[in-house]
Amino acid sequence: MAFIKEVTGSKPAELKYKVIAKSERYYLIEIELITGRHHQIRAQFSAIGCPIKGDLKYGFNRSNPDGSISLHSREISLIHPVTKQQLTLTASVPNNKLWKFFENVMKKLPKK
Repeated sequence: MAFIKEVTGSKPAELKYKVIAKSERYYLIEIELITGRHHQIRAQFSAIGCPIKGDLKYGFNRSNPDGSISLHSREISLIHPVTKQQLTLTASVPNNKLWKFFENVMKKLPKK
């Protein structure tokens, strides 16, 4: 659960986010985890009134047809523990209509 005020014994949970694109009903959000607590993204977005599509546990009103939630780790960067070089891994988007819509929107945006 996310709290507005600190609770004794709790650990901090921080993230940064940015709205990248939107459809009529949904937003594509880029999230950078600062900490990485269990269910952090789900709990924090629910706490601000923005539950993840399909996430019944954290407040979305209906499930996705396949029981999934619309949370996807598209890209992750890390420092390799042996070589100390930065690795960036990029995954394909899930094969469904909403993800494909946002993938097409992203192709039309200017590159960073």
